[in-house]
Amino acid sequence: MSITRRRVASACLLGSLVLTVTGCSSDSGNGSDRDEIQGAGGEASASVSPSATASAEKNAPSFDLPKDITVTVDRKATGDATKDAVLRDVAYAARARVEAFGKGTGQTANLNRYLAGNARVYWVNRVSEFTKDGLTVSGHYRYYGFEVTDTSSGGVAAHYCEDQSKAYNKVVKTDKVQRTQPSDKDFVLYKVLAAKDSAGDWQVTQQSWEKGDATCVQEQS
Repeated sequence: MSITRRRVASACLLGSLVLTVTGCSSDSGNGSDRDEIQGAGGEASASVSPSATASAEKNAPSFDLPKDITVTVDRKATGDATKDAVLRDVAYAARARVEAFGKGTGQTANLNRYLAGNARVYWVNRVSEFTKDGLTVSGHYRYYGFEVTDTSSGGVAAHYCEDQSKAYNKVVKTDKVQRTQPSDKDFVLYKVLAAKDSAGDWQVTQQSWEKGDATCVQEQS
């Protein structure tokens, strides 16, 4: 199951920054599983669930997920305080997206807190489209492979993987789960740029993704 959608970006993502996954693309139905949007401006140990870690962190967000949605974050500490803070908040941003789809609204405190600019606008609009189609999400999402890849530009670049192999769309009216056949495309590589806001949180401001990324597929086991 995928809640991402190929869309035309208003400009190529990040120019020369390391976040570029592909050039500007159109929704021409060419079968591409890459996407990108343009934006504006952690857990302390490996293999820990966000809920367990969040309760131990100062000013940690509280997530309100439906009972049939679970999220796991596997993130190793780097030993660098800034990198760990970035990856923690990037993980919160990923969880905030799932929460927004589960609640059927992009107007959530966590989405506002951990995404900014056009990156946030994109997901607010995507949630709205999804909800208008009478859909929500169900199942399990896993996030792993977190890494800071660049700190030299006007923000911090990072990437992580999403495992959607046990996550599905669900029809709200009937509660019918739209199960799909597992495939490599269930494993998605996200590349993000994060910037620190005035409150001290790292917000995802730009991002791109690629389904079926070989690294994410290999690391999922």
